[in-house]
Amino acid sequence: MFIAAKRRQFETADLPIISIDGKKREIIGNFKNAGRTWRRKAREVKDHDFPSDAIGVALPYGIYDVRRNAGFVVVGTSRETPEFAVDAIESWWCRYGQKHYPAATELLILADSGGANSPRCRVWKCDLQQKLCNGYGLRVTVCHYPPGASKWNPIEHRLFSEVSKNWQGVPLETYDVALNYISTTKTKTGLTVSTKLNSKTYEKGQTATDEEMDLLNVRVHKTQPEWNYTIKPYGQKQLRKL
Repeated sequence: MFIAAKRRQFETADLPIISIDGKKREIIGNFKNAGRTWRRKAREVKDHDFPSDAIGVALPYGIYDVRRNAGFVVVGTSRETPEFAVDAIESWWCRYGQKHYPAATELLILADSGGANSPRCRVWKCDLQQKLCNGYGLRVTVCHYPPGASKWNPIEHRLFSEVSKNWQGVPLETYDVALNYISTTKTKTGLTVSTKLNSKTYEKGQTATDEEMDLLNVRVHKTQPEWNYTIKPYGQKQLRKL
């Protein structure tokens, strides 16, 4: 009910709403991909998914624009970390968000409660503060679906399920093949998808200091405060501490 009310509020105000999540890690190489495809002859693939035989890994992180029915998938080649997640959102904002919502000063993010965008992750919140809020003057509201309710996150059934159907049964031999199948994903209801490869190396184990957390300009909501919060750009109080 709370998330539905937030969505209506942002839609009425003509503000952007995005649904985010990371898709299953994929191995790039001539490996079996679940599903079937029509071919005159069966394609030969490796019978074991040995990492040593792979070109690399693909870590698709999706941003689904709920109001425009448009997806943007950043394919990482390193690790899915909070920094990677926020970088993907920032890429979406630079490429599409500012273009389609030029007057917007607020953004609503719908996310699961685990993974790189976990509400318990300090780096996730600090990067949102620095890269989105301070960098672009955005007021960012994040609503996390509770554990076990991720199927209600729009990206799951509006974007990722369609990508999986589009490349089913096709070996993801190269990054170009994976990117091509993502970007050609379409539906009868008008879904369009674009994609980008991110080859930056992300390190695990990054932490945010207590000083950085003290600088967070965050307000938790009364309803499920551990899952719902709004981060604003720095004010004079935070700037004086720098």
